[in-house]
Amino acid sequence: MTEPEFILATDCGSTTTKAILIEKRGDEYRLAWRGEAPTTVEAPFEDVTVGVLNAVAEVQELSGRKLLEGRGILRRGTAGQQLATLPGAPTDNGDGTDLYLSTSSAGGGLQIVVVGLVRRMTAESAERAALGAGAIVMDVLALDDGRLPHERIERLRQLRPDMVLISGGVDGGEQRRVVEMAEIVAAANPEARLGAKYQLPVIYAGNTDNREAIEKILGPVTALSQVDNLRPTPERENLPPTRGEIQDLFLHHVMAQAPGYANLVPWTDADIMPTPAAVGNIMQTIAAAEGINIVGVDIGGATTDVFSVFEGLFNRTVSANLGMSYSISNVFAEAGAENIMRWLTAEHDPAVLGEQIRNKMIRPTTIPQQMEGLKVEQAVAREALRLAFDQHRLLATGLKGVQRERDISEAFATEVTGETFINMMDLDLLVGSGGVLSHTPRRAQAAMMMIDAFLPEGLTRLAVDSIFMMPQLGVLANVLPEAARQVFEKDCLIHLGLCVAPVGQGKPGGDCLTMRLDAGEHSGELAVPCGEMGVLPLPCGAAGTLTIECGRGFDLGQGRGRSATVPVTGGVVGIIGDARGRPLAWPKETDRAATVARWQQALNAYPG
Repeated sequence: MTEPEFILATDCGSTTTKAILIEKRGDEYRLAWRGEAPTTVEAPFEDVTVGVLNAVAEVQELSGRKLLEGRGILRRGTAGQQLATLPGAPTDNGDGTDLYLSTSSAGGGLQIVVVGLVRRMTAESAERAALGAGAIVMDVLALDDGRLPHERIERLRQLRPDMVLISGGVDGGEQRRVVEMAEIVAAANPEARLGAKYQLPVIYAGNTDNREAIEKILGPVTALSQVDNLRPTPERENLPPTRGEIQDLFLHHVMAQAPGYANLVPWTDADIMPTPAAVGNIMQTIAAAEGINIVGVDIGGATTDVFSVFEGLFNRTVSANLGMSYSISNVFAEAGAENIMRWLTAEHDPAVLGEQIRNKMIRPTTIPQQMEGLKVEQAVAREALRLAFDQHRLLATGLKGVQRERDISEAFATEVTGETFINMMDLDLLVGSGGVLSHTPRRAQAAMMMIDAFLPEGLTRLAVDSIFMMPQLGVLANVLPEAARQVFEKDCLIHLGLCVAPVGQGKPGGDCLTMRLDAGEHSGELAVPCGEMGVLPLPCGAAGTLTIECGRGFDLGQGRGRSATVPVTGGVVGIIGDARGRPLAWPKETDRAATVARWQQALNAYPG
């Protein structure tokens, strides 16, 4: 097969199916057209391919390129004979596509219950495996979760997951209690979300000495798969086999039961991936190709996903109760009115603020009509992002402190979770996605929300996903990683600029940060005193050299008080100097509103 010139990719979301057409132009791949349509897994259609065809039809209409033939994807004759057997006959007239790929989270995505032995040991490793595979973890059951056996059984019956993942015991270690947890799953015999006719998939990834016993208990009542132990020793995790099995079962067992997927699968030239797994895949692809550390966030109406790749280690978390419409009241409850109001420049009655936020939950599709309403929504977004990232840090941990074999009584009594992998000073790229970030009226607002929520340290590039095409690029990365990387960099990301944030504390108004930019006509200099923010403009496409001098007691990663000279590229916002200190130094309450207003004015986030 020759290198494809035209690539069609779709993402079947819970509410919207999005299609993109990528073209090869010279030596590089670029996004050409995009379209979308409502997802159609529910009545009256109950066939996901209807939404796919509608989204592709919009791309076809916009591009003038014929992509559909009857109820199938039209293939180019030059793409090779192996495509001739797929729906849509090949054509030699230049129309059609060479490659068709898809991701999916339609129908609520992949929902898993994790069953482990110790919540902070094997169960936590199993949770990391499930999240990394693109699943939503509905609950984690463990011997030390404080529930009685009958309560765990009832919980499993209530949840009706797509899949159950069982872990527990290092190889050669605990056996009896792992078997007890498997017996709870067998006793519950939960009905799968997709119906009673569908046998529930169960993955066993625990002590390999238990395989025969697990087969006897679960084999007759579930669709059981057994893989390598995901925690073979206390000091080591082995997550890839479990993640691979989850995605394989998702494609061939779970999605096969969903309306219309049996028709969609033969159309694609690679396995359909869960949408979150595809986003994680493009993050890992970019991190590996550029040798950088990445944090990405997708904040939606009901959930917030956080992805990170540090030193090649990938982690993903889902905050299922933190979102900007359906879950916005949960954000208000968890963050508290005081934390939300600290980002506002006008006084608000906490009760009135609560009513305003609850109205958004009742009418989730509404958007702010006035500036003050926009500021409130973006203040809530800051707290949702902050809380989701805090949760991510807790799960993105190593296995430090587990240096010797321990029996199960010791495991219950001892905290075994290691330190987080997330080191903000080492972060190179922070990517935001979701409507509240990607569709802000001004890009400076997105930059401020990300800086305020994540508090990056040192030098960090900021970007947002322009139209949320990361899922399609993630599945493309499995087939053509360089094509995915080119489109990600040139068409997917909107570069906001560079955040320069020294770590340390100083007296308000004192020396903190001086930036000198050598970039031809865009050269300039800016001093940002302690407690303030500022911007040096450097437009997209421009490049230069930035020299940074820090005040005593402040560190950019070079050491306290040391200067740095680095190459820089432009962004929509520019080079942002954040001299508010790390951790963020809040002013006295009497000065708070005026100080926040100065921060916003420095970035021209809310003009007028």
